[in-house]
Amino acid sequence: MHERLSKTVEAAIRAANDIARSYDKDYVGTEHLLLGVARQQGSPAATLLARRKITPARLRKEIDRLAAKSMEETWVFGRLPGTPHFKNVMAKAIEEARAMGSDRICTQHLLLGLLDEKGSVAERALASLKVAAADIRKEAAKLHETEE
Repeated sequence: MHERLSKTVEAAIRAANDIARSYDKDYVGTEHLLLGVARQQGSPAATLLARRKITPARLRKEIDRLAAKSMEETWVFGRLPGTPHFKNVMAKAIEEARAMGSDRICTQHLLLGLLDEKGSVAERALASLKVAAADIRKEAAKLHETEE
């Protein structure tokens, strides 16, 4: 995959592909990426979510509740095409990594990108679960854990 993605982000994207398939979708959306990120146990993003008592199962329940039935225009990333929101999240994750002085895109950057993508299923699920970007950004900056 992309050379700047951490191994954990690559694993999250692969998981997102698998999750999208389990939903019988032919695209990867932000909801699938969020679930993929949450499944990366021990990663900074999973830790930040767990501190808020947000588990992959709780996220999936909320995403299932919010999931839209209409498919958006797609953008290809990896094996399955991603939605325009997915593309925006990846761009925002790159911006977040740069802002934090990192040359690698890690799960905390993806989580911040997901929180910042207004109108996406993932953003609505996180908002419904009371996860605030400002709080995550502050905690992510404090994390000394790095991903490979």
